[in-house]
Amino acid sequence: MKASFATPTVRAAVRPTPANTLHAARIAVAGMGFVTPLGHTLADFDEALFSGRSAIRAQKLKIGTLDEITLAIAACDFDDTNARSSSRLPLDRGTAMAIAAAKDAWAQSGIGEADGAGKADKADTGFTLDGERLGVYWGSGMAGSATFDNTARSLYSESKRVRPTTVLTTMPNAAAAEIALLFGARGASLTYACACASSAVAIGEAMRAIRGGWIDVAIVGGHESMLTPATLASWHSMRVTAQPPEGAPETACRPFSADRNGFALGEGAAALVIESEAHARARGAAPSMTLSGYATNCDSVHMTNPDPGGQARAMRAALKDAGLRPEDIGYINAHGTATGAGDAAEAASIHAVFGGAVPISSTKAIHGHLLGGGGVLETIVALRALARQSLPPNANLTTSDPAFAIDLLRGAARAAPGIRHAMSNSFAFGGTNAVLIASHAD
Repeated sequence: MKASFATPTVRAAVRPTPANTLHAARIAVAGMGFVTPLGHTLADFDEALFSGRSAIRAQKLKIGTLDEITLAIAACDFDDTNARSSSRLPLDRGTAMAIAAAKDAWAQSGIGEADGAGKADKADTGFTLDGERLGVYWGSGMAGSATFDNTARSLYSESKRVRPTTVLTTMPNAAAAEIALLFGARGASLTYACACASSAVAIGEAMRAIRGGWIDVAIVGGHESMLTPATLASWHSMRVTAQPPEGAPETACRPFSADRNGFALGEGAAALVIESEAHARARGAAPSMTLSGYATNCDSVHMTNPDPGGQARAMRAALKDAGLRPEDIGYINAHGTATGAGDAAEAASIHAVFGGAVPISSTKAIHGHLLGGGGVLETIVALRALARQSLPPNANLTTSDPAFAIDLLRGAARAAPGIRHAMSNSFAFGGTNAVLIASHAD
């Protein structure tokens, strides 16, 4: 008799989020750094973000005898030609971006040199960080893809020998290892590959490590650089990438729009330096921003079709972790990929948790979809919204999908005086959901 296996239907009970009088410890944000299609400085980033100026452009791709295709991409102005780190190894383009972002975040943090490190330019504060209490938590969906694509082309098309450093350059944890070596981090050095939720998970797991007392400080973030022929062709074949309109490629990505037709692949890296509030006080710092909530789960429903129920559970769990109610959230940076199924599921899940009361935008129409690096970049967007008391627009949104009963930001940035908490959603292929909440320090 042949056994028959049926996939069980799991229905989560819908419970109201209670008022929480206690919450998990908040984690101070000490510094941030980034390499993005919007620029490398905070002034450039803010100007493009809050004006809704898109960095997306058209890119033609011709491979062999295949038909030429045109894709929408968001590339960085970043020269990795001679990039090296303290390991003196060649660097993948993505790893080079990751190191640049981490250096900027560390410099902004003002934290002194880790004992025994001495390898990076750090502020002379008279405070010595215990390297064993410094960790690196990093995320990337397809780390090393640029090097791998170049290696495969050289080997199979040009019959060139493979460089002996290729494995070290393409391994998924290359960026985390290089950052740890550069800053003398002797705590945990962990890399997360959860597709589009990778860097959000990395941040959240670092928060848990700090709360648990395993480390005091973490360099967290993520990167992605896969604007290479094979990878672009692979994403295009899934029919999830946007077709850039003739003469207006910057309007290709239209999250939550009635005529949305996919996302624009981006590249870049972003990093945060985070620490326990006790550690910040011990070194005489008074950070103005914190990370207050985190949750991750898995839909366990489908590899590519998102489940609103799983997303809603993740948002409720993050609220509970932060000790907040839905009405406390003043802005949501949505995952919002501008795909038909993705935007519909997220609109439904947000409405299930918040109703139509919270302002929402997806900034992927501005900076592109950074995939594994998107979670940290969009957490920075949430932090900038809090800092500026202003909400970035959902660019290219003229006619929203009439099925979405949510408050979508459109046109210009919206003033938000008094906003104290913002949420960032990252929902990935494979069903991994990660939600982070950023808050003003008390």
